[in-house]
Amino acid sequence: MKNIPPAEPFPAARFIKEIGRGKDGARSLSRNDAHDLYAAMLDGRVSDLELGGILLAMRIKGESVEEIAGFLEAAEASFTQISLAADADANAASARQYAPVVIPSYNGARHMANLTPLLAMLLAREGVPVLLHGVLTDPGRVTSAEVFQALGQPICSSIEHAQRCFAKHLPAFMPIDALAPKMARLLAMRRILGVRNSTHTLVKIMQPFVIPALRLSSYTHPEYLAMLTAYFTTTAAAERGDVFLMRGTEGETVANARKAQKIDWLHGGTQTTLVEKQNIADEIPPLPEQRDAVTTASWIQQALAQKELIPKPIAEQVEQCLRVSHALYMQYNESQ
Repeated sequence: MKNIPPAEPFPAARFIKEIGRGKDGARSLSRNDAHDLYAAMLDGRVSDLELGGILLAMRIKGESVEEIAGFLEAAEASFTQISLAADADANAASARQYAPVVIPSYNGARHMANLTPLLAMLLAREGVPVLLHGVLTDPGRVTSAEVFQALGQPICSSIEHAQRCFAKHLPAFMPIDALAPKMARLLAMRRILGVRNSTHTLVKIMQPFVIPALRLSSYTHPEYLAMLTAYFTTTAAAERGDVFLMRGTEGETVANARKAQKIDWLHGGTQTTLVEKQNIADEIPPLPEQRDAVTTASWIQQALAQKELIPKPIAEQVEQCLRVSHALYMQYNESQ
């Protein structure tokens, strides 16, 4: 058995000097520097002391568009990108009419039922390759993974497993540990430091597919709306597909059943509002009485069988996803 030499340490002091001067005194890194720094963090080449300093400094300063672009480029290069080429036989592949839809799920439900799995299942049964990724558990919250397990849906441990789900018109849920283990390690730093870090933003905007995909992304703070809009309208981001950006439902990217959020479509470097914000939905169907996974799963099964139970904001979100996903699929295939 060969001895693997330890990774060469990455000197991070000069980067910390730039970003660690507080909210008003800090300067942002260039895209290249951000890429190199985050790549070293992913590879475990940054010491624990420096890593903690970087994560806290970025938490205080906030990420710039160039930093997010550099971080994300390094992040997406750290794991295997997903291809649809092997996910089905020739007949199924020729019948597919939709680009993949990517749904990050890292918040879960704290006060209301988590209906992200309903959104995913509605899209998947129409033939959309739907990938969800997130955490399996989160203390005090009900995660999408827990709802899927209550539904009897598989949790995918590999890309091949996810591809089989696509072929069966099932949503594929991949834990971040399986999809991007290096990112999962940085995400877990929250348990040590007590606060979120840049990786929590990156997992919500990354695009894991080889081909263009439709990403559903959410924000919780107004400053992130401006930064993410600026990033998603850059050329580099537009080449990876389209994005629906909305204020999160308790952080999740499913429309709020009680009051539809504004949904912006970011495509080709432009921004289009698809859904306007509502104060209260016109009609609110009966929703799950409890937020636990079993109750939520049981209600989702009923909603899948009874169309009238699906909240209008979610039904409209599904309709917009289908329309844009199909257009994105056609655009990509015409360019090949």
